[in-house]
Amino acid sequence: MTNSAHETTAPSPPAADVHERTPLSRERVVQGATAVADAGGLSGLTIRSLATELGIKPMSVYHYVANKDEILDGIVDLVYSEIEPPTVGGEWRPEMQRRARSARLVLGRHPWSIALLQSRLNPGPATLRHHDAVIGTLRAAGFSIEATAHAFALLDSYIHGFALSEASLPIGGPETVAEIVEPMMASFFSPDAYPHLLEFTMEHIIKPGYDFGAEFEIGLDLILDGLASWLPDDSDEPAAKRHGTART
Repeated sequence: MTNSAHETTAPSPPAADVHERTPLSRERVVQGATAVADAGGLSGLTIRSLATELGIKPMSVYHYVANKDEILDGIVDLVYSEIEPPTVGGEWRPEMQRRARSARLVLGRHPWSIALLQSRLNPGPATLRHHDAVIGTLRAAGFSIEATAHAFALLDSYIHGFALSEASLPIGGPETVAEIVEPMMASFFSPDAYPHLLEFTMEHIIKPGYDFGAEFEIGLDLILDGLASWLPDDSDEPAAKRHGTART
């Protein structure tokens, strides 16, 4: 039998030896900044809050980024890297649908980024690859340069606007509609003063299963249907040119 009195147990190594801290880098700084923004919005993103997130002193941040503008450029590029780009040469409509759905999900994870995406003057490689893929997919499908510009602007305006609406609405999902809307109706919805709004709310909004998010696919399909009419037909002349809505 082993004499337990003489057994020796090697001391456990310090936690830092077991789980060595991930080396700090520009990428880790950008990831940390994204985490801070996700938790508290852009207003909560400061050099101090970023340093706290990373577990370093504030001045150490400047070893990896020059200033806050570089951090903002970096987190925008990180957001674009999460959005699935379309595949150039693929069937344009499914590719635009996939890209739009992905963008909506990513913007839902990072709602602070919606107002920031179009504001930066120093786009990163993920941003540039994404834009190039969107333009390339539309051009490969037969859209003219001008029609491509219209389509790109229209799609992004819709995607970003819808994501902003989703982020701003007090409704947290289909299950919360009644508890949010019914008190509003009791307080503000006079049948005589707002008959159309009342009808709309009663016949659509508070019906079981209503989901504002379901509107996204409906709107996206309408936009893509409209864009399809700009493609060349058998006469080799773009429909949009014939109707005067876009010129090559």
